[in-house]
Amino acid sequence: MTGPDCRAGTMEDRRHSRAQRDAITVEIGYALLSACFLGAVVFGAVAGPAAVRTLPPAVERTLLTTGLWLAVVLAAVRVVHVLRRHARRER
Repeated sequence: MTGPDCRAGTMEDRRHSRAQRDAITVEIGYALLSACFLGAVVFGAVAGPAAVRTLPPAVERTLLTTGLWLAVVLAAVRVVHVLRRHARRER
């Protein structure tokens, strides 16, 4: 037999259940929220002295740039880590 009836599974077999979709939605939200929090903490820790003290412009710019890059990179790593951990748990 040929056509859509001879596939290995039906469309219902390939769909995720409502609970699985809700779980991944919550996990994505958690990953993004925790990444934003981590990024803010890292940025504040690195660039904080530039806001509190009077520093030379070059040092201030370096702290702000370094803080921004570290915050972005660590936030991205956090999102990937949380979502991979969730995917491993689902298997």
